[in-house]
Amino acid sequence: MKKSLIIAINPGSTSTKIAVFEEENLLFEKTIRHSTEELQRFSRITDQFHFRKDLIMKELEHYKIDFSRVAAVVGRGGLVKPIESGVYRVNERMKKDLRESPMGEHASNLGALIADDIASELQDVPAFIVDPVVVDEMEPVARLSGHPEIKRLSIFHALNQKAVARLYAASKGKEYEKLNLIVVHMGGGISVGAHKQGRVVDVNNALGGDGPFSPERSGGLPSKQLVDLCFSGKYTYEQINSMLIGKGGMVAYLGTNDFRDISRRAEEGDESALLVIDAAAYQISKEIGSMAAVLEGKVDSIILTGGMAYQKSFNEKIISRVSFIAEVVIYPGEDEMKALAFNVILALRGQLQIKEYF
Repeated sequence: MKKSLIIAINPGSTSTKIAVFEEENLLFEKTIRHSTEELQRFSRITDQFHFRKDLIMKELEHYKIDFSRVAAVVGRGGLVKPIESGVYRVNERMKKDLRESPMGEHASNLGALIADDIASELQDVPAFIVDPVVVDEMEPVARLSGHPEIKRLSIFHALNQKAVARLYAASKGKEYEKLNLIVVHMGGGISVGAHKQGRVVDVNNALGGDGPFSPERSGGLPSKQLVDLCFSGKYTYEQINSMLIGKGGMVAYLGTNDFRDISRRAEEGDESALLVIDAAAYQISKEIGSMAAVLEGKVDSIILTGGMAYQKSFNEKIISRVSFIAEVVIYPGEDEMKALAFNVILALRGQLQIKEYF
């Protein structure tokens, strides 16, 4: 019997997404939501391994997946060491780095670990990751922050940014590697990347306090004021971290990280919500302008993607500020499960190189 099934796993901070593809065809997709109470009993992200894996296996068994037909298992790439874009085989070095978390803890760290564990229980089935959040193609000049003790890092929505960039290129009958694009992922975090002929040569650190503020992250803050706040004695280290990631941005201003609710409030005349939305569009537009300068003004297109891109009025606020740079196209949402599976399919067919993690 031909092995043609791809199992894709994408662990998020409050959910675990699973999908099974037969070649390019989606057989089923499921999002398992995790309550705060469920996750609070785990002190570290990696402690959630068995909890999440058991839920995944129950869903796969519920949908009567024939494991003898599985060709590969692919997980969302986590905070491994900085690597170039591509499809990577899960190996012992990668698993060690994800368990020890030298680059930091994130739910996506579980993707490779769970994928490998499931694959190891099947016969001759490989496990992979694709375009993890630490894809690093930045040019040397982009790494300097202003002080040698602080290096600019590449942590962004690489999987979705690369996927929509290639989708756009295909729609134009062109090669991604021959285009200059600015891709803006707008979700719980916001990343704006300068794609120069197939490489993301500059991008804001969407996790670690850089770039525009988002529904739950503060983005770049005035450094002197942040230092003063840190040493004011009012807050612990953990509280400051929480202000930056999780309880910053829109949720800090408005008490909710639900962008749909914030947009509705703005449309109904809530002046605070309207100001925050205007400021978010303003900051994203400024970041797009910065990336246009990185590309020396040679921009083929600006792409808006992610969950926030479903909000037409928000897109229009950005378009009104940046359309002079290049055409703006919208790819709302994020089809990361499809991107994971399709990259692995191409790799198994020999159309993409399978890379080793060192």
